[in-house]
Amino acid sequence: MAGTGTGTGRETRAESATADREITISRVIDAPRELVFEAFTEVRHLSRWWGPDGFTTTTRSFEFRVGGEWDFVMHGPDGTDYSEWITWTEIVPPERIALLHGESRDDPNAFESTLTFTPDDAAPTVGPEGAATRIVMRTVFPSRQLRDDAVEKYHAIEGGQQTLRNLATYVGEIAGKNEIAAKKESR
Repeated sequence: MAGTGTGTGRETRAESATADREITISRVIDAPRELVFEAFTEVRHLSRWWGPDGFTTTTRSFEFRVGGEWDFVMHGPDGTDYSEWITWTEIVPPERIALLHGESRDDPNAFESTLTFTPDDAAPTVGPEGAATRIVMRTVFPSRQLRDDAVEKYHAIEGGQQTLRNLATYVGEIAGKNEIAAKKESR
């Protein structure tokens, strides 16, 4: 994704300056972007899909607003618990979420992530509600070494792909339920 910024060109230079510290993962989800965005904004949704395969999440606190925090524990399939903390730095419904993510509020190795949600009219399939969304998750680490550690030790790319697949599955279930409810209401 490096070098694909738009606008003044400043974004392109900024992205290329961080290319060796970033991971970008994307997926097309067969649901409207408002629904995909909503799945990120409410803890009742996040707890159903967040994390790689086999992980579960327990939320300690959650406040979705700029400056708000999500304090949670990810439980690995091997029984390992991972303390996690996120603060939201930008929220533009239903287009964009930016956040800072670490093990705790004072984690010097916390990384920045930006998620964008765009309609994808070119998707080969269209979901139950007649729309598809491309989600792009761009993560920038404080250093190349931290990025490499995340990729090698924690399988961040595979984990990110699994997380977005879990999101797609969950949102597909919600979209299907919404379509059924809409049909019942129209009778």
